[in-house]
Parts: sequence; structure tokens; C-alpha cells
Amino acid sequence: MLSGGRGRGTASSPQPLPQAWVWRGKMVALGVLAGFWVPSLLTYGYLCWGQGLEEEEGPQGAHVGERAEASTTATSQPHLIFILADDQGFRDVGYHGSEIKTPTLDKLAAEGVKLENYYVQPICTPSRSQFITGKYQIHTGLQHSIIRPTQPNCLPLDKATLPQKLKEVGYSTHMVGKWHLGFYRKECMPTKRGFDTFFGSLLGSGDYYTHYKCDSPGMCGYDLYENDNAAWDYDNGIYSTQMYTQRAQQILASHDPTKPVFLYIAYQAVHSPLQAPGRYFEQYRSIININRRRYAAMLSCLDEAINNVTLALKKYGFYNNSIIIYSSDNGGQPTAGGSNWPLRGSKGTYWEGGIRAVGFVHSPLLKNKGTVCKELVHITDWYPTLISLAEGQIDEDIQLDGYDVWETISEGLRSPRVDILHNIDPIYTKAKNGSWATGYGIWNTAIQSAIRVQHWKLLTGNPGYSDWVPPQSFSNLGPNRWHNERITLSTGKSIWLFNITADPYERVDLSSRYPGIVKKLLRRLSQFNKTAVPVRYPPKDPRSNPGLNGGVWGPWYKEEKKKKKKKTSKTKEKKKKKTKANSRTQPRIRSSANCHSDASSGKSF
Repeated sequence: MLSGGRGRGTASSPQPLPQAWVWRGKMVALGVLAGFWVPSLLTYGYLCWGQGLEEEEGPQGAHVGERAEASTTATSQPHLIFILADDQGFRDVGYHGSEIKTPTLDKLAAEGVKLENYYVQPICTPSRSQFITGKYQIHTGLQHSIIRPTQPNCLPLDKATLPQKLKEVGYSTHMVGKWHLGFYRKECMPTKRGFDTFFGSLLGSGDYYTHYKCDSPGMCGYDLYENDNAAWDYDNGIYSTQMYTQRAQQILASHDPTKPVFLYIAYQAVHSPLQAPGRYFEQYRSIININRRRYAAMLSCLDEAINNVTLALKKYGFYNNSIIIYSSDNGGQPTAGGSNWPLRGSKGTYWEGGIRAVGFVHSPLLKNKGTVCKELVHITDWYPTLISLAEGQIDEDIQLDGYDVWETISEGLRSPRVDILHNIDPIYTKAKNGSWATGYGIWNTAIQSAIRVQHWKLLTGNPGYSDWVPPQSFSNLGPNRWHNERITLSTGKSIWLFNITADPYERVDLSSRYPGIVKKLLRRLSQFNKTAVPVRYPPKDPRSNPGLNGGVWGPWYKEEKKKKKKKTSKTKEKKKKKTKANSRTQPRIRSSANCHSDASSGKSF
């Protein structure tokens, strides 16, 4: 057994790159780019090499610390609070220069450790699956797109989840908010994957007030759950950010702070649809773009919600022995109000704007508070890090992709992580001009993939929307593509190389200048690909229609079907013929909940 496992096994994992060629490439790139990048780096504070930043001040800044903590006898295991925002852009936090006010986030980050070299995945399901399993997408079969509501798919049931591992060492585990890891069978539900309680949504998005979601015409249903049942009692038009915060407060109020708790709050905000209570719009009247204004209001509401969660931790005696981790699940979407400036690209892409995230750790248990961590950290690292903090154990044969990075964050030590496989997606739209020849016979560059090794980042295939979207480009009609700093990819282009340390905004492609480094990273991709499992992306299943399940999105898979097939061969043939005939004349019998099919309408802006 290995406490707080350091990640991958040696057999299937690539070896670190030689230091010589990494540093040689770095020095050349730095020399070329230094004069160009220094003004930008100083202007945006993106690479802050100092060990601390001034504390941001805001109107709510003092609220976080205004209550004294109740006296308790603390457990030796820390309380773990993981807060995941949805679609928050890299720039969309006060300490990254945003016009959106986030005093709570600014204060918590300033008093903790800001993660300024922190990576997630470009879309929802992949980030959540990697957080909860500590494994890359290629090792769970979820390397393509997201899990859609109508797909018979979910997080593989043979993967031990973070809450399951925490329960083994005595933690009470609770989830509030967005699941988005599949639900087609009951075994996929959060309460079957390690959470003692669950209150939230199963899908990737939905109305913030009515909690309804239409996946397509005629495929609409209610999506709010209390554990394993539709939470019809909460169908009363409460805005989800506030409703989830209230539930988090209730959990803390009813839990004994002398016993460890893991609270995972996955807010729906600031994902579309862009909705927020009216009072949060007042301070953003000067923002002309309506999507940006709505987005700003949503983020201000989220910031206030996190303040309230922090106050509850203090009030009920958890705070002094707690670790609060804040993260976005992916980059922002400019067409939906988000901003990743000065990074390139957006949500859904493997440019930095899609995968480099807002993140920080706040805790009285940190040794070096008020600092900035510039070491490489990835969302898979939370799995072994939190299990180690919880005094849990990880079997050596699990072959994690994450690393225990607590000493890196808390004490400022070097990160054990030297690379990140951003992804290999073999079924994404192929780059028209990609080929094995372009990949030196090592890799087919038509395949969408991205990898980071120390300072270097390599992309192949079609990385996605590649514009830079400066703040001033937000017109009244949304980000105007003609006002963006657009880049026209050269004909036949299917491979890019950047020195991210020297060029964090991915403006200078070095692939033709350093073919040796390109080859080394392609070999690394090839090595990772040998460990990949088949992609799990099944077609739509019509039985998923909420209309067949009492108007609710929920599990539809029936285990009985498999049991009936275990007959003699002759009996099987007869049964098949009967079943075929019956299915033409009579609909399948399905269980349905005794609940209403409609919910009252809520407010929308």
C-alpha cells in the first residue's frame, strides 16, 4: 500500500525528458521572446515570480473573517471543502484584473496560495471525471466530448472514486450541485459512487430557477435530485447558486465538527443559460454587452455564495481545521460572457484559454500563506493529495495520473509533476492535412491531442477556436470576431510547439525551429496512447426520454433484460421472436415516479 500515491506506475508511463534539451530550448526561446513579453507579463501579472501579492480589497472583503469560530476539539483529519465553478474564465476574477467584482475570492486567494500554473480540462465531464478518479480521460474511456443526457454512459463503475476512498478513513461525504458524470443506471448515481448525500443536478446545464432541461425537442425533463429521487419539494423557483449554498450551510450546521467531512460543492454558475437575480445587475450597468453583464451578475452572486459558505465553516466550528480548494472546471466561453484574456482560445479548446484555470487553496493549515504557486498542478492531483491529507491509502496497482502536491502548495517545494497529458481524442474531427509524415512517422497529426512537458507544449490535429479575445472586443452583440486578434492557420498546419514559460499566450509557434523537441513530445504522446482504453461514447438511447420516467431525467437502464437472456439456445430464439412481435404493437412497461410532470416557471433575465 502507498499512502498518498504519487501517481503513475513506471511500466506504462513515459520517462521524464532529459534536462539538457529542455533548458537549451528554453534559453533560446527566452532570448527570442524576452523583449516582446516583459511588458505584457508586467501588465497582466500573469507570471508573478515573487512569493506574494498584495491583498485585494473589496466591499465584502471583511465578511469572511468577521465571525469567531466556535470552540471544538478538532479531528486530526482536516475537513475538505472543494468548490468547483463552471465555465469561469481565466481573467474573470478580481486578482487577474477583471472588472467583475469578486472580493471573497480575492481575499481567500490572497490569504492562501494562488495556483498560477494550474490546469484542468477544456469541458465539463472530463474535468469532473479526472478530479474524482485521479486518472486521465484516456484511462477512463471518456476522452471524447461530454456525457450527454441521452447516452447510456457514465463514469466507469470499476474506478474507485475520491469520496469512496475518503469514506474508508471515516469521512462523511456530501455533494451539492452539478454531477455530469452519467446516470443511465442507478449504480452511476452520486450516492452509489461514494457520497452519503447528494443534492443537485445530474445534467450539464439547465434553467437556474425551474431546474428544467431540454436536450432536444420533445426530450425535456426536471433535473433536481435529493439523493436518488427527484426533489419536487424544491421546485419553487429558487436560484440554484443560492439554493446550493443553503444546502451546504445546512450540512455544516448538522454535522459534528469533531468528525471529518468532505463537502464537494459543484456550482452551476457561471455556465449558460445566463440568469441571475436582479439585484446583482445594479453594479454592472456600465457593461454594454448584455451577455457580459449577465455573466458578471452571476459571478458576483457566486462570490457572495462562497462568502456565505466560508462564514458557515467559521460559525459551526470547521474553519480552523479546514482546507478550501477553489477551481474552475474549464476556461470561459466569450460568446457567453466569459473572458480568458490574455490567454488564447476558449472553453472546448486545448489552447491555454480552454485549460488554464482560476484556482487557489485557502486554509489555516497552510505553512506558506499569502503566496503564489507557479509549479505545475493538474486537476488529477487533487485525488492523491486529498487522500493523503485524509490519512488514507492508495493501492500501488491503481496507476494514478495525479500526484500528491500538498508540499508543493503548502511549503513551496518543487512539484513532482513534470508533464500533463491534456488529452488524446481519436474520434474528434480530424485535421484535413494531418498525417503520419507530418508527425515524422511517430504520430498521426490529424488526431487531436495536446501535451505539456516542463516548459514545452505540443498540439496536434484540430485544437479548436484559436482567437485571442481582448476585453474591448465585447460589443453589444457579443464578442465581434472582427475585433478579435485573429490568427489564420497556415494551410496544412496540424502541429504546434510553444514554450509556455516564455510565451504563455501562445503567439510564437516554434515547431519548425525545434524539430528535435517536437519528435520527443510526439514520442511521449505515442507512449501515453499505448496505455489508452477504448473510447466510451455510445449513441443516443430513446429510453432516456424523461417523458417515459415521470417527466424526470434519471436512470432508465433495466438490469432484468440481461437475466432473461440466460436460457437455452432454443428458448432464446423463441423469446427473441416474441419480444420482437410485442415491441411492434405494445410499448415497453416502465416504472414511473408518482410525481408531477411540470414545474412552475421561475425568473429569467
